[in-house]
Amino acid sequence: MEEEKSDAVVMDEKETGGEESTEVVQESQFWFGAAPVRLYHFADQFRNGGPTTTSNNNNFLKGVKWSPDGSCFLTCSDDNSLRLFYLPEDACTTEHTSAASSDSYGAGVMVNEGESVYDYCWYPYMHTADPTTCVFASTTRDHPIHLWDCVTGQLRCTYRAYDAMDEITAALSVSFNSSATKLFAGYNKVMRVFDVHRPGREYAEYPLAKGDGTSAGLVSSICFTPAQAPSSMFALGSYNQTTTVYAEDTMEPLYILYGQEGGVTQVLFSKDGNYLYTGGRKDPYILCWDIRNTVSILYKLYRSSENTNQRISFDIEPSGRYLGTGGQDGLVHIYDLQSGQWVSGFQAAADTVNGMSFHPYLPLAASSSGQRRFSMSDDDDSEENFNLTGDENCCSVWRFSSSSEALE
Repeated sequence: MEEEKSDAVVMDEKETGGEESTEVVQESQFWFGAAPVRLYHFADQFRNGGPTTTSNNNNFLKGVKWSPDGSCFLTCSDDNSLRLFYLPEDACTTEHTSAASSDSYGAGVMVNEGESVYDYCWYPYMHTADPTTCVFASTTRDHPIHLWDCVTGQLRCTYRAYDAMDEITAALSVSFNSSATKLFAGYNKVMRVFDVHRPGREYAEYPLAKGDGTSAGLVSSICFTPAQAPSSMFALGSYNQTTTVYAEDTMEPLYILYGQEGGVTQVLFSKDGNYLYTGGRKDPYILCWDIRNTVSILYKLYRSSENTNQRISFDIEPSGRYLGTGGQDGLVHIYDLQSGQWVSGFQAAADTVNGMSFHPYLPLAASSSGQRRFSMSDDDDSEENFNLTGDENCCSVWRFSSSSEALE
């Protein structure tokens, strides 16, 4: 059992990250008329393993997420580690492009989990000016939810749920609500809600059985409407191929959305909270739903993901106008969300691009790539088959042209 820290959570609810964090940008700073420039590249350090692991040439990345204040980004990899990379101050002015086989710089913080990481998320109002807000949560197989200090890499506290045998049960997905006062955790057929300021084993539990007798199954993804949205709702994606939208104040289901060909792996609201985007495994389409009229799918966005169970995440840039997603073909596709039309694409890696994350206010994006490799025969156990190149299992930071530059 994890021992609680005496200074577990000291975040103040009045911290909102400033007015800019809740303002929806009306005009995009991104211009997608030209391919982006790769500013930074990270590959070698993922092969070297962490302090408690040996060299791992088959280690692959599983995702990347920018911090809410844009000062750094967090990666998750198959060696059960979370690495934090700080963004250099000259990121938008430098002309340097890194070689594909080398690292631009090392991770500033590295957290090693004991088992495979299921999910992780940033505290929504994280800002480096206030160290008490610099935290992120992670959930790991056979472990409680951990809240990590992203400055020191130390464990702040844990949030623990127990099964009928009084044994710790791991959450499959985690998310802070829009006000950052609650931590929502998804399990098998149940949702548990923790008070952020009260770590430990106290939580509210909500069974997820639907009115028609079917179960929500394994909760794979959680997303809340933005703080500026007119109503507070959240969506739960499930491996049973459905997405359910709930009202946060009553915890009552509002809509059940069908249509994903595979188990749902990600749900994401638009910046105004009126639209919901869902993606699944072994499913080549991201589905767009109008929350005000959920009778049918509004449109579908294609990506190369029909042959993999791997999570492939997508993201919406700060203005809310464009969506970026990777795929098995190593390409990143950009779509206009107003029309549902493809805008542009670029080659980001030589392997599956499983993570795409836009910077919260600069014309930058981070991508992660890679997948697990297997030997096809007992005789073919040569290590050469797993010596990955720097443009396969890697993380990259891209600089797009800004809209002002495009007008010059």
